[in-house]
Amino acid sequence: MNEYRIPSEYYFRIHHVRPRFKGDIENVLIYMAEELTAIGEKEVDKFIQEANAAIYRYPGNAHRELKTINNWRTEISALFGFIEHTDTTDRPGRRAIELAQRQDLVESFKIWLYSFQYPGAHIKPKNVLEQIEAGIHFKPAQYILKLLRYANENGGNSIGITKFEACHCIFNDLRVTRDHEDVAKTWERIRKNREDNVTYDQTGDVVRYAGDIIDYMEIANLLKTYDSRTYYLNTLEEESIIKFCESTEWFDGYDKMIDARSGSMDAVKECVNDWFAYVNRDIKDTDFSTDILAYIASDEEELKQLKENAENDEIDATTAELVHAEDDFTKRVTTYLDSFTTKDIGDIGEGLVHGHECMRIKLGGREDLIHLIKRIPTQFAVGYDISSVELDERKRYIEVKTTISSKPLHFNKVHLTKNEWNTANSTRDRYYVYRLQLSKTERTLFLLQDPVGLYKQDLIDMIPSSGADITFDPKKVGKYEELLTWKN
Repeated sequence: MNEYRIPSEYYFRIHHVRPRFKGDIENVLIYMAEELTAIGEKEVDKFIQEANAAIYRYPGNAHRELKTINNWRTEISALFGFIEHTDTTDRPGRRAIELAQRQDLVESFKIWLYSFQYPGAHIKPKNVLEQIEAGIHFKPAQYILKLLRYANENGGNSIGITKFEACHCIFNDLRVTRDHEDVAKTWERIRKNREDNVTYDQTGDVVRYAGDIIDYMEIANLLKTYDSRTYYLNTLEEESIIKFCESTEWFDGYDKMIDARSGSMDAVKECVNDWFAYVNRDIKDTDFSTDILAYIASDEEELKQLKENAENDEIDATTAELVHAEDDFTKRVTTYLDSFTTKDIGDIGEGLVHGHECMRIKLGGREDLIHLIKRIPTQFAVGYDISSVELDERKRYIEVKTTISSKPLHFNKVHLTKNEWNTANSTRDRYYVYRLQLSKTERTLFLLQDPVGLYKQDLIDMIPSSGADITFDPKKVGKYEELLTWKN
């Protein structure tokens, strides 16, 4: 067998920052998004100090050298744009704040890939200059999606790509990265290599950069794999894939230098802040939020059941418990129901927990109490999401915290608003935090009862932060429960 070699005149190996935490990337990013958001804008030295302290607190980092901690911070900043810089301050970027608020890692990776390009300030200025001088002008996720769409035009979705093919036929080939070769030509080269049984250098160090982007595209749900070798278009994400393929967005700060095949270190450095502003720009007109139920459902039947559970609010009956029926109230309830979307993590999490609670009571033999389990519209600001009930008819007040990711997360931290913490304090053992984590492979439900009481017993840590940041050890407090699916 012959091993494929890129013609020397077209060979250029592009690269990006590879985080030391790549094997744990989803856990790290959501943790750091929350921590950086809590820090807010500070003078540079103060921001770095507090960001480093947060990194030290991440499990396994307590005894790491300062150099390693600094590397973590710069990698998170450079590659993912989680930190923006001014002349005198650092602050959490829009992308970090969005992830902290929305808890949607799938969406976060889509947005990141949508902007990611070569050259970009995610690498050192000297490496940016090398790419400029080589004429590199390349958005990897967009090109891969375009190529796979072309390859599958007449074949359903049976054609995929390997990391080795992506590395040698796309990432390291100037015909693609500089000359913008049409995907038809690139695909023909890949197809011919397959026909001729051509092999590729599969050394980890060789393919790692292309491999990273493929991995990130899988986390973003744009690609799927069955064997961790060949990656296919995820047809359930057709809307997002089209947005990628049709996008004309590009950071043009380097363009004059790219056109001239020449630049200077000073000119490259002058683009740094503009690059991070671009990465953190407002893209509200481009919706990449995840259709959560479609994401976690294993088949159409389960999807149908999940939607029924999520939409089963019975909210009209809530009125008697909260306020007298008024036109204004009716209007607010109607607005709440009309705004329900399968892309809203809060809605979905509360809907699934509502179904869980109804099933818990049914299995406990108290079906007569199910009508007492109600979802509470956010605008009522009562400090919890669901008013539930025990089998002995005592009240249970539930605050739902939901996260969506590609892989199961380990989590030991939740944030309660000031109102939620105050309600937890007044209701004590009647108050529960339901931590719901949704992924492709697992739905994990963790219950934390009476967080105020646990704090007063020194069983959990609490830091005041526009409410309360709670940190706990799931081996010592709380419990896991199977997420029950409501079946009438």
